[in-house]
Amino acid sequence: MDIKNIQALSIRLRNNKIFELFVVSIIILSALLIGAKTYNMPHLLVILVKFMDMAITVIFLFEICVRFLAEENKKRFFHNGWNVFDTLIVVISLIPIENGEMAIIGRLVRIFRVLRMVSIIPELRLLLNSLLRALPQLGYVLLLMFIIFYIYAAVGATFFAEINPVLWGDISISLLTLFRIMTFEDWTDVMYETMAVYGFSWIFYLSFIFLTAFAFLNMVIGIVVNVLEDENARAQAEKDKAEGKVTLDELAIEIRQLKALLESQSVETASPDPSAHKADKITEAKNQARA
Repeated sequence: MDIKNIQALSIRLRNNKIFELFVVSIIILSALLIGAKTYNMPHLLVILVKFMDMAITVIFLFEICVRFLAEENKKRFFHNGWNVFDTLIVVISLIPIENGEMAIIGRLVRIFRVLRMVSIIPELRLLLNSLLRALPQLGYVLLLMFIIFYIYAAVGATFFAEINPVLWGDISISLLTLFRIMTFEDWTDVMYETMAVYGFSWIFYLSFIFLTAFAFLNMVIGIVVNVLEDENARAQAEKDKAEGKVTLDELAIEIRQLKALLESQSVETASPDPSAHKADKITEAKNQARA
């Protein structure tokens, strides 16, 4: 069997839905084994789990090899960050470090094998990419939220420190208290305590909750949804391009070219060739001379 046949077989296996579901089920089984290791188990069951873990690592290695062989340009295989991540996870899992000083790294690597679910399922990968692309825009929202937090923390520490120094003693403790209020963790108890001294302090709490829990949360959701829609559109365009379908951008370019062609033809029709017009004049003069 030559290289081309092996690559063709690898492509068919990689694109096979049954093989994809099999890999996903192995990842889920790997996650269950990680949870099982946290319990006290009989010795025979421990040995069984260990052999199953080794088998899962071999299956992951086989799956990585299939994806590598199915790649037409082998050099570009590691240009994809998810391919690099999967390869590192599998290679480190092959190193026998269970009983050494690096055993904790081996356990952590096996825990992160669950993240391979993201690289296998395109929908999860799309969601994660959308979140990463939304981070720059979310950064400004978080900065504005921190400013609001800091202002309210300073106000709370100024007015409420004498009422309850445990919650409002300084600005750092006030920030933690405000985070508790934002998450609605017994925030009414904190409010009623200050209302006993400052009757209108409920305005402080309700305005803070409105700004943080409602306004900023909706802003974050809106940004993530917009980025997700853009990612879906971009992924659909790449899919259409790979399948040879005409995209909206290509269709718009063709319409503009057709419009320019029609305009040029209409201009030529409106202004005929001067040489042809001159020939018609000469013919008309000859006909008059003969008459």
